[in-house]
Amino acid sequence: MDGGDIIFAGYRDGVVELYMQGACQGCPSSTLTLKMGIEQRLREAVPEVQAVEAI
Repeated sequence: MDGGDIIFAGYRDGVVELYMQGACQGCPSSTLTLKMGIEQRLREAVPEVQAVEAI
């Protein structure tokens, strides 16, 4: 793996909040991973999810 990690921080009003740690923190690809990977999959599995944000 790449040494990065994503940790669930909370959910409120349709928004999932995640912490990005290790190699993910500050990585240029982290935004793409967050929006095109994690957010897309969560929205498919949980229709109530409207967005995913890194905090």
